[in-house]
Amino acid sequence: MLSSVLIANRGEIAVRVMKTAKRLGLRTIAVYSEADANAMHVRMADEAYCIGPAAARESYLVIEKIIVVAKQAKAEAIHPGYGFLSERAEFAEACAEAGIVFVGPPASAIRAMGLKDGAKALMQKAGVPVVPGYHGAMQEPKFLKEKAYEIGYPVLIKAVAGGGGKGMKRVDKAMDFDEALASAQREAQGAFGDPRVLIEKYVLSPRHIEIQVFGDTKGNVVHLFERDCSLQRRHQKVIEEAPAPGMPEAMREAMGRAAVEAAKAVGYVGAGTVEFIADGSQGLQPDRFWFMEMNTRLQVEHPVTEAITGQDLVEWQLRVASGERLPLLQENLAIGGHAVEARLYAEDPEKGFLPSTGTLHALEFGSAEGVRIDTGVEEGAEVSPYYDPMIAKVIAHGATRDEALDRLGQALAGTVVAGPRTNVRFLKALTEAEGFRAGDFDTGFIDRNVEALGAVPQPMDAEAARLGILKAIDTEWSHRNWQDGGLTDENTSPWQHVDGFQLGTARSITRRYWVNGEMVEARLTWPGPKPGHGEPNVAVTLDGGVSRFLSDYLALSHLPMFRQTPEVLFVIRNGRQTEIRAFDPLDVDLDHLDGGGSVKAPMHGKVVQVFVEAGQQVAKGDRIAVIEAMKMEHTLVAPSDGTVTMVAVLAGEQVAEGAPVASIEASAAQAA
Repeated sequence: MLSSVLIANRGEIAVRVMKTAKRLGLRTIAVYSEADANAMHVRMADEAYCIGPAAARESYLVIEKIIVVAKQAKAEAIHPGYGFLSERAEFAEACAEAGIVFVGPPASAIRAMGLKDGAKALMQKAGVPVVPGYHGAMQEPKFLKEKAYEIGYPVLIKAVAGGGGKGMKRVDKAMDFDEALASAQREAQGAFGDPRVLIEKYVLSPRHIEIQVFGDTKGNVVHLFERDCSLQRRHQKVIEEAPAPGMPEAMREAMGRAAVEAAKAVGYVGAGTVEFIADGSQGLQPDRFWFMEMNTRLQVEHPVTEAITGQDLVEWQLRVASGERLPLLQENLAIGGHAVEARLYAEDPEKGFLPSTGTLHALEFGSAEGVRIDTGVEEGAEVSPYYDPMIAKVIAHGATRDEALDRLGQALAGTVVAGPRTNVRFLKALTEAEGFRAGDFDTGFIDRNVEALGAVPQPMDAEAARLGILKAIDTEWSHRNWQDGGLTDENTSPWQHVDGFQLGTARSITRRYWVNGEMVEARLTWPGPKPGHGEPNVAVTLDGGVSRFLSDYLALSHLPMFRQTPEVLFVIRNGRQTEIRAFDPLDVDLDHLDGGGSVKAPMHGKVVQVFVEAGQQVAKGDRIAVIEAMKMEHTLVAPSDGTVTMVAVLAGEQVAEGAPVASIEASAAQAA
């Protein structure tokens, strides 16, 4: 067995690898960027080394820096995790040249299967069916557009070196092709350092099913059954499960056999995943699946395979890298129960799933039997705009699919996050969605049901706002040190009392609060203390609606989660976050006084492109700028017809959430 391993990654995968490595007695070595100096994986490692600034291209993607650290730390092996350099043949070669074991396949296998175009050509030669498309080297935009026309819309543009939805765009008509191609190439360059793409036919009613394969240096190759990754949004996996619902045994055998043969064809060693697209329009059938690509690394969703097989795939990786045989052969592997995994992200489903950054003021995971949590962050950590927005993976295992989904839903219901917005409520809704529970779904399920799943703008949670304001009042009164309705300090003016005493009717005042960035008026009424009690009472009424009394609030047995910071009170209720801030009449947002013509950054990120300049005429929906955050691009558009009066950013700059990007003066017709 190896004696030490450097993990050339960050976040939950670095923590995941370290847990197994430590259990096996290996010395663990972490690398980190300046943004990750206080990260969990850094503190968990036996040794840790800083390798550069926050941007991945200056730290985690620099092969030379990682090799230097590995030599300095006398690391016997390097585990690449997933993403970053995990599928770069140059990295595997650099490890070999430095005399360091690469915990992964040989560079030749990465080259053969890591590039989608070459992998498809290899599969075609081996007789494995592939999705129709163009997988050649020609990258001239006009030529690619012609190929898309020949294939027939809709098509998928996919990064040759890509994965995880980066550099992938669906195009439904020719007029949208040029813009989609340029965006896919930029994302591919930024995420993988390679802008090349291929074009494929988009399969209607597609099921995304992948096979976990493993090889050793003795020529043994096995598969550990399939995973269904069809529940996706923007080509990003949301919930994965194993085994695949509705999978006939004949199809499982056919896909497993094809995956093993594909791995053997390139002399594969270590963990890999062969991905297929299946036509689910008439149920899964052995002759209706096509090879898509092979990921030459451990996958994000590997825990569901671990759950149904009872195996530790990271341990398998380390043992194979140590020169050992596979722990089990095919006849010794079997499926036990069902497992599902949900990816908990820092994103806002109510605002188009925009990435959400900031401090994790609260982070508590729900629990249930058979549930496992993989995370690389903890309460107090910072979710930055530089990396993937994953907070955790929530994995549930049960005897049946329904039991696994019930356990996953229970864990999600008990999960509390304050600070960045998250998709926890959306994930919970998915576990309960009728079509998904019945196994009637494909990769378009989320897009077709986005409104029913609550991933659209929602009205303010008025009950959360009322309870939050009462919580703020209770905190304020506690700080005033009152007893029996009066103050105990030297200032005992009757106007300082909070017991509601007065000679006329019940006293009331109006206070203003910011609730999720919108100003609301709350009427506070003092009916006086309850009979037999000296404590003061107060009622809060929002917009003339339902009132809630402080005495009732204090008596509630099931309160939402509250988390107070110096600036904001977070109220977490039913998986949804409500932010309450005190209103300061001197704090005026001048940007909102222009009639809604301000275009602001929806998240912290980097300005990739600016399309307008001051004085330019624009129409509603015209592109203003593109901002990149958490490895994905987001286009900002004009809110109305008008004239650009100001552009506040330049390409290449970093912008904070809410920062002005441009201002547009609406045309006379729009203003009217």
